[in-house]
Amino acid sequence: MSDSIAELIAAEGLPEDYADVVERHWKPLATQIARLPAARAPLVVGINGAQGSGKSTLCKFLELLLARRQIRAVTLSLDDLYLTKAERQQLADEVHPLFATRGVPGTHAVAMGLGIIEDMLAGRELELPRFDKATDDRAPQGTRITGPVDVLLLEGWCVGARPQDAAALVEPINELEREEDPDGIWRGLVNHWLAQDYAKLFDLIDLLVMLKVDSFDAVRRNRALQEEKLRKANPDAPEAMDEPALERFCAHYERLTRHMLEEMPARADVVIEIGPDQRPKD
Repeated sequence: MSDSIAELIAAEGLPEDYADVVERHWKPLATQIARLPAARAPLVVGINGAQGSGKSTLCKFLELLLARRQIRAVTLSLDDLYLTKAERQQLADEVHPLFATRGVPGTHAVAMGLGIIEDMLAGRELELPRFDKATDDRAPQGTRITGPVDVLLLEGWCVGARPQDAAALVEPINELEREEDPDGIWRGLVNHWLAQDYAKLFDLIDLLVMLKVDSFDAVRRNRALQEEKLRKANPDAPEAMDEPALERFCAHYERLTRHMLEEMPARADVVIEIGPDQRPKD
């Protein structure tokens, strides 16, 4: 194991044996990405995975592993494209109250993401936005990117998702939809935006990687672990969620997560099964 890999494992708070995951799973994936024909730069690699599946961790290792091959990779998280808190509140006031909660299609600044990729294609200096989940708002400072980018790692829970058939939207899938979206307006708009603006962004993906968890129950469990880490890192954070709030939050994601778990594995370029320990299965 190289020093740089060991340092990243330590920095991420991962156990030393995570080096085996890097060797057996992330290195082969980096090799596959490096061998893709580059018709344009950046090459866009979509990393799809439910909450807690390890998307951001994977991207950090891919950046490092690709850099060893003199391939510059930059990560853009779909989370960092969230509309500001004020913008989401305006959407909630004018369109549907459920859009106040970040997460589903319709709560991202998709045009910003398209602009970022356009700037990368043109080789222009740009700023990657950052979203602060502790305050539930966009951070005032982003990250400046200068010089050419070879690979853009576009990661997010619904990256590459496709809309559902209209008939699938009729019946509510959980208590949130039954009580707060009985007429289906919210889920219908989520589906509409997924077929429109988001499709334009996802059509730019050259390689789609899915980190596939076993079920939506795994999403609830992993999201609870994320929230625990957030509270430890920011004990005074105003947006930290208790168990009922977390359950309601996850309900916003349930419909599309279940849909992706059902239909995406058949068309994703790479599917990596993620076990209950949040590691790839052998």
